[in-house]
Amino acid sequence: MSEATPPAAAPTPATGSVRRTLASIVLTFEVVVVFLGALVIWGLAPTENGTWDLPPWVALAAGGALILGLVATIGLLRFSWGYIVGWVLQVLIIAAGFLNPAMFFVGAIFGGMWWYCMVAGARIDRDRTATADPGKEQE
Repeated sequence: MSEATPPAAAPTPATGSVRRTLASIVLTFEVVVVFLGALVIWGLAPTENGTWDLPPWVALAAGGALILGLVATIGLLRFSWGYIVGWVLQVLIIAAGFLNPAMFFVGAIFGGMWWYCMVAGARIDRDRTATADPGKEQE
């Protein structure tokens, strides 16, 4: 009385955006680097007033806010404006070089990685779209 049903085919994994994946990777690594950078800036600050007459705890608070921004941006990458937020965070990380000059170098490295991920990821996504649906990339 029971009919044998054929086994369901395994679902094919959805192909996500390479640009989004690469951006998430860069932002995740930046979380670690910003955490360590904030600790360095805090640790190098004099006990009374740090750089620009700011108390040393400001470095930890600013670093924490930047980390929260990075983590939030990972989730916001599903929107096109999330990438703009990512660019703003890259500029803020480079601007941290005014507190510790080594951050100019670190920010430039990650900014370059972010730029490359945006360019290469978009190109790969365009190529995937062109391969999957030859007429769709012109729309």
